[in-house]
Amino acid sequence: MKKLTFLLVTLAASPAFASEGPFFSLRNAHFVILVAFLIFIGVLLKFKVPSMLMGMLDKRADGIKAELEEARALREEAQTILASYERKAREVQAQAEEIVVAAKRDAQVAADQAKEDLKVAIERRLKAAEDRIGSAEAAALKEVKDRAVQVAVAAAGEVLTKQMSASDKSGLIDSAIAEVETRLN
Repeated sequence: MKKLTFLLVTLAASPAFASEGPFFSLRNAHFVILVAFLIFIGVLLKFKVPSMLMGMLDKRADGIKAELEEARALREEAQTILASYERKAREVQAQAEEIVVAAKRDAQVAADQAKEDLKVAIERRLKAAEDRIGSAEAAALKEVKDRAVQVAVAAAGEVLTKQMSASDKSGLIDSAIAEVETRLN
């Protein structure tokens, strides 16, 4: 049916009737061209060129569809991977913020502890300094008292030496010797 319709359309073409002389003559160029064209169309149909072309076009269309499906699958996979990386990036950001908060908290605790330790160390050093000052005062007082006793003993010795006679001195020496003997026994 297609062949007949094509033949009728071809024969009804106006340029074929425009030449001079009889149409169905080999001297008419339009008739020769028409016959050659019909033979060419017949050869194409004989070797099934239109079906081959349609098959190639269908194959190409199927290839394009397959590539589109593959591209869609790759796009969906890429979107899934992107969403996964974005989720991981948010998790890492949250962890980083937690680490920063924890570090600030730890730094504040360490600073407070350092302040407390510093206060204790200052108090301990003040106490040690006060103790040293107290012992220095006590040592100075003892030294002053010892010196005062030495001066008093020396003064008393001088006074006694001037006021005592030789017999008093020998009596004191004898009583001191007796006292030493009683204490040693």
